[in-house]
Amino acid sequence: MGKIEDITKRIIAFRDARDWKQFHNPKDVALSLVLEATEVMEHFQWKNQEEMEKYVIEAKSEIGEELADVLYWVLLMGHDLNIDVLDAVDKKMKKNEAKYPIEKAKGKHTKYTEL
Repeated sequence: MGKIEDITKRIIAFRDARDWKQFHNPKDVALSLVLEATEVMEHFQWKNQEEMEKYVIEAKSEIGEELADVLYWVLLMGHDLNIDVLDAVDKKMKKNEAKYPIEKAKGKHTKYTEL
C-alpha cells in the first residue's frame, strides 16, 4: 500500500472515530477545501516578491500545515466520492500535456486556446 492510501486511511479513521461523517456531504467538504486553500493564500496576501521570499523561509512550517489541510480535504473527498485522486491527477496531466505542448507553451503563460 502506498503512502497516499495510508494517509487516506488515517484521515478516514480520524473522522470516523469522531463520528463526523454525518457532516461530510460533498458540498461542505468542498467548502472546507476552498476555505483551507484561502488560508494558504492569506500567507502571501499584501506581500511583494522580496517580502514573500523572506516570509516563506520564516513561515515554512505554517504554510506546510495549511497545505496539509488542503490535501486532507482533497483525499477525504476523493475517498467519499470513490475517486482515485492519483489516477485523476495522472489523467489530468495527460490532458494538460496535450493542451500545452512544450514547443508552443514553453516560457509563456498564455491559455491553451490562445497558443
